[in-house]
Amino acid sequence: MTIYLEEESEIRLPVDCRKVAEQVVEETLDYEEFPYEAQVEILLTDNEAIREMNREQRGIDRPTDVLSFPMIEYETAGEFDFLENQPECFHPESGEALLGDIVISKEKVISQAEEYGHSPLREYAFLIAHSMLHLLGYDHMEEQERLVMEKKQNEILERLGISRFQTANEKR
Repeated sequence: MTIYLEEESEIRLPVDCRKVAEQVVEETLDYEEFPYEAQVEILLTDNEAIREMNREQRGIDRPTDVLSFPMIEYETAGEFDFLENQPECFHPESGEALLGDIVISKEKVISQAEEYGHSPLREYAFLIAHSMLHLLGYDHMEEQERLVMEKKQNEILERLGISRFQTANEKR
């Protein structure tokens, strides 16, 4: 598994961003029984930069907490057999599946953790789990899809021991 993590802006999260990203990405892949090694790119930025991306990519002119840019198009979320015949979905040298990009607003991590009454660790991990599920073909446009994603996100975080009720001072 390869994670390319880049940070923009002077804002710092009170978590080990790389370590948590690696744990959540790996746990999500294990949880979903993804059969290949994978590559994911994560950009940690600020509200202004993610607002610009949100406007350009989705036509929504406001900051958001996370954006997901999947590189693979799935017919059915969580079904990976078709990838055997899709060599363009794999890095030619490493052989890793190119899952896509995740962009997270560090400002939103901090403000939403405060708003929801849990730690920045939990919010950061949640956003990565949420986005990873998008990179694996899941969506939440319909109510049933939302419920499936919500259940999966919660189970992934539980498997990592990251509780919604951890205090802001707890670090993993």
